[in-house]
Amino acid sequence: MPIAKVNGVEVEFELGMTVLQVAELAGEEIPRFCYHERLSIAGNCRMCLVEVKPGPPKPQASCALPAAEGQEIFTSTPMVKKAREGVMEFLLINHPLDCPICDQGGECDLQDQSLGYGRDDTRYEENKRAVEEKYMGPLIKTAMTRCIQCTRCVRFITEIAGNSEIGLISRGEDVEITTYLNAAVTSELSANVIDLCPVGALTSRPYAFEARPWELKKTESIDVMDGLGSAIRVDSRGLAVLRVLPRVNDDVNEEWISDKTRYAVDGLQRQRLDKPMARDAAGRLRPVSWGEALDIAAAKIKGAGSKIGVIAGDLQDAESMKAAKDLFGPLGASLDCRQDGSGLGDGPRESWLFNPTINGLDQADAVLIVGSNPRLESPVLNARIRRQWMAGKLTVGVIGQGGDLTYDYEHLGDDAAAVSGLAKSKSEFAKAFKLAQRPLLLIGQGALLDAGSLAALSGLVKAFNLVRDGWNGWAVLHTAASRVGGLDMGFVPAAGGKTAADLVKKGGASVLVLLGADELDLSKSDAFKIYVGTHGDAGAHAADLILPGAAYTEKDGLYVNTEGRVQMGQRAVFPKGVAKEDWAILRALSERLGSALPYDSLDQIRAKLFADHPTFGQIDYAPGSKPSSVDLTKLGDAKVASKGGYANMVTSFHLTNPIARASVTMAECSALASGTKMAAE
Repeated sequence: MPIAKVNGVEVEFELGMTVLQVAELAGEEIPRFCYHERLSIAGNCRMCLVEVKPGPPKPQASCALPAAEGQEIFTSTPMVKKAREGVMEFLLINHPLDCPICDQGGECDLQDQSLGYGRDDTRYEENKRAVEEKYMGPLIKTAMTRCIQCTRCVRFITEIAGNSEIGLISRGEDVEITTYLNAAVTSELSANVIDLCPVGALTSRPYAFEARPWELKKTESIDVMDGLGSAIRVDSRGLAVLRVLPRVNDDVNEEWISDKTRYAVDGLQRQRLDKPMARDAAGRLRPVSWGEALDIAAAKIKGAGSKIGVIAGDLQDAESMKAAKDLFGPLGASLDCRQDGSGLGDGPRESWLFNPTINGLDQADAVLIVGSNPRLESPVLNARIRRQWMAGKLTVGVIGQGGDLTYDYEHLGDDAAAVSGLAKSKSEFAKAFKLAQRPLLLIGQGALLDAGSLAALSGLVKAFNLVRDGWNGWAVLHTAASRVGGLDMGFVPAAGGKTAADLVKKGGASVLVLLGADELDLSKSDAFKIYVGTHGDAGAHAADLILPGAAYTEKDGLYVNTEGRVQMGQRAVFPKGVAKEDWAILRALSERLGSALPYDSLDQIRAKLFADHPTFGQIDYAPGSKPSSVDLTKLGDAKVASKGGYANMVTSFHLTNPIARASVTMAECSALASGTKMAAE
């Protein structure tokens, strides 16, 4: 490996690295505004100046200068110090210096670097330039007079998000960053530009003037808005969650999160269930005590015999599903965690995992997307696919509805017949898929709703050699945070049991327990419905008895993401009113039923979970793309006829769960996306 000297210390580095990266390998801090590790190099802020020998006797921008063998890099000489002070002085010529009223205060790179690398005075006394504010939609608040034209936002929207909606116009002193035609930014990842902006020109509109960062309690947790399990930080004050920010996790979300992950949190304060309620003889829900509510539930369950159905919703933690299984399984109840009707759950664990892992997308050279729109179902994962495609390393084919995925693809059909015929197809994609070294079959829930598709999909495993030495290309993309955890513990109907679709039919069950299940049509069900959940959504509206539960920010819980990685969510605030954690509600109910569950604390239920299902004990471990020892070529029943074309599971990205549907911000985004106008609240 080549060697360079940084302030006299020899450092080995890889070919292709820049002088800035080599200096950081040596432990030197290099100030920067425009440079970002995950974006292309712009080299326009000039804050990262260093002195390099051999070379001209002047400071050079280290972010854009390739490192070379034998270079001597100096990061703190008088020349460098004077140059950085000059750059900082120049950047502040037009900056309004409105730190007391800026939402970026306390988290501002310009603040920090002006203190560390700037002068204590300025030689510029002319009037400052002012810039008109720009409209960027309901999520991004602008103060463009603060902008230093680092172009991070432009590069992110263009390169990562794939929507060229922000750009630089004019020249010289008149240069401005704006959206084209003053339209809102429509990307599902748009609000990441707020984190990227180093100066407070782009800040959070919903969070504006809410709090200063030092007032907030910061809790590291896991997102549940989709099946990816992005690493997040929940910032709260008192009993309220004020914002959600991304944490860096290169194996999952890198450092991006979707707009729904970031902004649906205002739904945690609205339409909440904070006390038990029972429906009276007049059909109205009335508040009751916990004791009375549990007595009603126990009486109904005792009288139902084995005609009990338990359906877990998309946001459930593993502990609540484990408690429900331990309580209702011995009673002969039918359990199901697949409220959308997905056909997976009877085969080996590999059949419902994203086996190549999320990180493994970086090695894929051909991806076939079946029955999915990953841009809406998992925007952060879609950005990984786009990055590989942008690098020219990926060919993409789609079977299903398609749509604007932010990258080019070949549309191959829209049903199971197109899947079955791919092996004999003469399309360009079929040829590339056959020759690929790392072929990846991305299976969406839209395909799994079709009973005839699973056999057709499993036929591609052998036809295209998807499972080979060091690679397993069978990749199921789940849209529900609870789904893989439920499948891993067997929260599916036993032999002779009923599916969620059967349980909600007339006569399907005498008692129906809904664990946050709000995506079902309950209009035909004549069962006594017990709803354990957080919001007054569809499940609560139909319920005869409501037992208020805790949201994902209000409890410690385990979630398993689409690749089988077990992750720990942490409590940031306490539940609303007298609401309880779901597993604790079921534990109390078991006492009333005379069969108390054998655990009294979170640690005890987790110990039971780990003992019964060892995969849950492998925290933050993804099984990976090891060759599967099980046969994935014989899944499903080839005799079952296909229903027709695949429909994407997510059609309204911003309104996919009860928390998002209770969010005013998500309602505004949904209205903007659909072109409708919202009435003033």
